[in-house]
Formats: sequence, C-alpha cells, structure tokens
Amino acid sequence: MKILKEDHKGFSTILAFALIPLSGFATDIYLPSLPAMANDLHVSASAVQLSLVLFMFSVGISQFFIGSILDSFGRYKIGLASLALFSLTSFVIAAVPNIYVIYAMRIIQGITIALIVVGKRAYFVDLFSGEKLKGYISLFSIIWACAPIMAPFLGGYLQNSFGWRSNFYFLGVLSLLFLILELIYSGESLKHYHPFKLNLIAETYKGMLKTADFTLGLLIIGICFGVVVIFSLSSPFIIERVLGYSAITTGYSSLLSGFSLMTGGIIAKSLIKKPLGKKVGIAFGIQISLIVLMISTASLGTSIYTLVGFIIGIHICGGFIFNNIYGYCLSRFSKNAGIASGLTGGVMYMTSSVFSYGFANLFEVKSQVLLGVADLSLLVIVSILFVIFNKYRLKSTVLNTIKI
Repeated sequence: MKILKEDHKGFSTILAFALIPLSGFATDIYLPSLPAMANDLHVSASAVQLSLVLFMFSVGISQFFIGSILDSFGRYKIGLASLALFSLTSFVIAAVPNIYVIYAMRIIQGITIALIVVGKRAYFVDLFSGEKLKGYISLFSIIWACAPIMAPFLGGYLQNSFGWRSNFYFLGVLSLLFLILELIYSGESLKHYHPFKLNLIAETYKGMLKTADFTLGLLIIGICFGVVVIFSLSSPFIIERVLGYSAITTGYSSLLSGFSLMTGGIIAKSLIKKPLGKKVGIAFGIQISLIVLMISTASLGTSIYTLVGFIIGIHICGGFIFNNIYGYCLSRFSKNAGIASGLTGGVMYMTSSVFSYGFANLFEVKSQVLLGVADLSLLVIVSILFVIFNKYRLKSTVLNTIKI
C-alpha cells in the first residue's frame, strides 16, 4: 500500500480539488453536441438526453454503496482503477457511435466517477479538521462549478471544429493524465479502516437517513441542482434549433451559467457566518421572483440575451443555496466521512436526474416560458422542503446544545 508522503501532500491536495469537477466535465462537455449527436445517431432529442441522465443516475445510485467500500478498503487503489476505466470507456464512446453502447459506457462511467469523487471528498476529512476542513468543504461547490464554466465552453469549440466524438477523446486523454499524476504524487489517505460488515453498514445508513435535517438537505440540493440540469438539457435545443445559434453559443451560455453557480458559491463562502435559515430563505425568494419575471416577460419576445440574463440571476441564487446546504450535509457526520460523502452525492445526483429529466419532458421544454414553468414547479417543491428542513435543523441544534 502506497501511503501518501508528507512532501507530496500539497500537490496531492491540489489533485484532489482538480478531480472533484471531473463529474461535471463528464456531464457538461458534450452539452453543445446534443443536437449534433441526435442527428448523427439518428435518434430523438430525448434519447441523447437520456445518456446524460443515465450517467447522473449511475453516479447517484453508486454512491449509496461506494462510501462504505472506500471506508473499508481505502481510497487510492480504487481511485486509480476508476480513472483507468473512465479513460477506456471515453475512448469506446468516441470509437463506437451507437446509442446503446453509449448508454452502457455512460453507466460504467457513472460508477467510476462516483468512486473518484467520493474518495476525493473524503480525502479532505481524512487529512484535515476544524476550521481548515470547514474552509476546504466550503470550496467544494466553488471548485465543482469550474466544470459547468469550462466544459461546455470547450465542448462548443470541439463540436464546431471536430464533431461530438472529440469531446470523449478529450475526456479519455484528461483522465489518463490524471491517472499518471496520481501514480506519481498521491497515496492512501485513509488512516482508520472500518470493517466491511453489511449489518453495521446498513445500520449506519439507516441512522443517517433517519436524521430528518440531513435527508431533507439532500433532497433540497438535489432539486436545486435539477434546476441547473433542466437548463443544461434544454438549452442546446432552444439555442441551436429554436433561436438558430451555433454550438459555440450554447457553450458560451453554459459558461455563464457555470460562472453564475460559482459566483453564488463564492458569495455563500463570504457569508458563511450568517444565519443559515435567513440567508437561504432570502435566496429562494429572489430566485422565485426572477423565474416569475422570466415567464411573464417572455410574451415580449425571447432572445438569447433575455434567456441567459435571467438564467445568470437564477443560477447565482441556486449556487448560493447549494453551497450552504451542501456544506451542512457533508459536515453532519464527520465520523463516517466516506458514507456521508457518498449519501450526499448519491441522493443529490439521483434526485436531480429524476426531477430534471422528468420535468424537462413533462413540460417539453423548448422555450423560455416552458423553462420557467419547469423551474418554478421545482422551486415550489424545494421551498416547502426547506421550511421543514429548517424546523428540524433548529431542533437538532437545540438538542446538541443541551447535550453539551
């Protein structure tokens, strides 16, 4: 077993941060290519959208089991194998342009990404504590938002210059590079191994999921992310087919969406000491108001500028809400970091994939109005969940204070 060397700890930490957005890269880089993929593979828009949803659902459901595996067998070797397999499947997708092969490879990629990202999130809990750990956790969603900024922007140019397969060749090469760097600079970070006993693991999961504020928090971040995914699924078709722009324009719009998420995360980090209930409640109010305005002004005419303008404001609020609730959930059970990390990511991805794909197809989102209606429907649900979450969170805080 290769133990992480002290003099490699700094670069290994940078690598851990760099790998956290890999899930977003695997999701977002081919968003501008969705219409081209549908044409080239002779399938419908919903069929190529399903490749994205299957990946997200695979990432999500895998994380229910992966946390306990990582806590029992370590992070390092599993992470290396996952990077190698992710690289291989990326090349297969590019070389074998068949929608069913793509579905199968994307499911496998979802499992590998879950292993990589959960392991890297747990890496920070393995090595750091106190305010330093809290600071690193608050950076997770900011770093993760790099992918929605860079990936579709890059993907738009790759699509325009080389076609949709180039996106997957890029993912294959990128993950191969990470594999080499991990082999040189990283090592095992887990210090205390938990025995892999199914009964004990099941009891741990049960205890966490029975904690109301934790479970409600997971649903909230999942639906909040679902609002972003609906835009990701529908924007290529609205921008390229309805408004008549190129894949590069889709990439730019997704870049602004991702930058908005990061901005929301940065604002959340700067306000980390403010009361959670009040600041998140205000953000929900602003977000809902912007969506109502987006729907009501669409009758005056839809353009790329009005569409993206409203999305920027909506996603800044979404990034702010996500950062706050995400950090709360990750730090809720520090003694079982791998399982908590897996559950947080797992429920988030499963919830967002089901709600985003379901609502995108329920409302057949192909315009600014329908995008707004789908978003508003999700936010009504998540606002109700937040009121209940805040009630249980305050109750939990009071109980912990009494115990102390």
